[in-house]
Amino acid sequence: MPDWGAIFLLSTPVLEIFVRGTVTFLALLVMLRLAGQRESGGLGLTDVLLVVLVAQAAAGGLSGGSESIADGLLLVATILLWSIAVDAIAYRWPLAARLLKARPRPLIADGRLDHRVMRREFMTREEVLSQLRLHGLQDISEVECAYLEPNGMISVVARRTGDPPAPTGPSPAPQADPHRDAR
Repeated sequence: MPDWGAIFLLSTPVLEIFVRGTVTFLALLVMLRLAGQRESGGLGLTDVLLVVLVAQAAAGGLSGGSESIADGLLLVATILLWSIAVDAIAYRWPLAARLLKARPRPLIADGRLDHRVMRREFMTREEVLSQLRLHGLQDISEVECAYLEPNGMISVVARRTGDPPAPTGPSPAPQADPHRDAR
């Protein structure tokens, strides 16, 4: 017969679970933020962190290990709380967002590679060219700009060909409507 108390009651103090979840989430967030944008693939860093930590936190309660279901649920709730808190802080305070959230990094500007960004993200020229081919472009000179996005993907804006150059002088005065006087 299962010990229902051991399954559903907390076996670890609430404060200890909260502190463990908080320290783990924030420490991993900092480490992943320092690791660079390229490592997260198609997800944001907090998305990756959330999936991994929630899976690990729930595992003890699911497998019937030494933790109870309540311990695992409290840990998951702590992790979700911090995920929401980090997003809310970044939303409300732009200065904090610069520290907590990754920003797009200019990888190509006016047909030229930014080697500083490439070095920071450990990207080779061949990897950049591969990404350009996925966007239907053969050469870097065909690119107006390209950004390494916070989710690790590369967005590309191709140069427009065949468009007339933008006028450099003042715009012409609007023409009067010839039908206006006829009314």
